Amino acid sequence: MLELALIPLLLPDWLDPAVLIHNLGNWALWGVALIIFTECAIFPVLPGDSLLFTVGMFVAMTPPSITFGTLDKPAVLAVCCVILTIAAVLGNVVGYFVGKFVSPWLFKPRDNFFGKIFSAKHLLQTQKFFERYGAKALVLGRFVPFVRTFVTMVAGAAGMSFRHFITWTALGGVIWATGVTVLGYFLGTVPFISHNIDAVLVLIVLVSVLPMVAEYLLEKRRTKAAAEPEA
Repeated sequence: MLELALIPLLLPDWLDPAVLIHNLGNWALWGVALIIFTECAIFPVLPGDSLLFTVGMFVAMTPPSITFGTLDKPAVLAVCCVILTIAAVLGNVVGYFVGKFVSPWLFKPRDNFFGKIFSAKHLLQTQKFFERYGAKALVLGRFVPFVRTFVTMVAGAAGMSFRHFITWTALGGVIWATGVTVLGYFLGTVPFISHNIDAVLVLIVLVSVLPMVAEYLLEKRRTKAAAEPEA
């Protein structure tokens, strides 16, 4: 999974979070919301975590007189968190119905770039994650690249009721979108972080895959422990 998490770092410069937000100008918030929606819905190769962090950092670093009008920074931060959370949840709702109706077609073997992203291997890994944690996977999976997208498809394909699904995915959306954005807001004022944003974004990606790395190591340990009595 580590190499999957590093894919966003290999994207073109125009998808670099700082460059993207700068180029979008006054439409930055809506552009970021669209990207978050798309990543959570169906296309995992987008810089979700780092975009949220960068939005929070930009709010903290931008003088209110330049872009915020009469709103103070906490109010702007609250507006950003609400819009980005709604985008994340709506994206997962779309992903749920994609899983419910078109996942067999979407994950058909293909010998191209999309076939590598929407592969049966990725779907199987997410199914195991979902089976282990149940509905809580909709919350935990928010913080894991690729799983964040595919776990909602698995929920739809597995027949989870929409009421149950929306409860857990909304909780995960609030924790993820609001939490990471607020984290960027408070840490963005730290000089070391603002002066080394590229390294920080790499660190965010690496930290986001730690749950999957830990789960892999624990599963490997459990498998080894189960095999020893048989031996």
